[in-house]
Amino acid sequence: MFLRAIGRPLLARVKQTTGIVGLDVVPNARAVLINLYTKTLKEIKEVPEDEGYRKAVETFTKHRLTVCEEEEEWEKIEERIGCGQVEELIEEAQDELKLIGKMIEWDPWGVPDDHECEIIENDAPIPKHVPRHIPGPLPAEFYQTLEAVLTKRVEPKGAPAVTSGESQSKA
Repeated sequence: MFLRAIGRPLLARVKQTTGIVGLDVVPNARAVLINLYTKTLKEIKEVPEDEGYRKAVETFTKHRLTVCEEEEEWEKIEERIGCGQVEELIEEAQDELKLIGKMIEWDPWGVPDDHECEIIENDAPIPKHVPRHIPGPLPAEFYQTLEAVLTKRVEPKGAPAVTSGESQSKA
């Protein structure tokens, strides 16, 4: 028992580098992630329960927290979460915490029911800063297929058209 408690941390593989310029190794990444995920779950409670943003953040954060609590080694955490290295996960979690604060400040779900949005009709001029996408013409085959589907007339390629009253198979 004593050897397990003392020996396991000594035998754990130590990460030398992340291999990503500017991203240093975090020796206690598991503890940092658990702390960040716990803070995230606490702060996201300020967002209304029925909002999709809150549901998404709670779902993936709970999953990642569970993985971090179940696994001791950074390699297993990275493998099970499957979204990069633990150091990258730390950066993501820190960014998510910042975003939660901004989302609470911006209050995008607090739009009143009587709020009116400006509706731009098709004939309204498009501002110059808005990119325009004008699709090119479709091939003639598309229109032939569309017409056949709309008239419920589907023929195999190369087969002569069957007119009403004619049998398709000649015996």
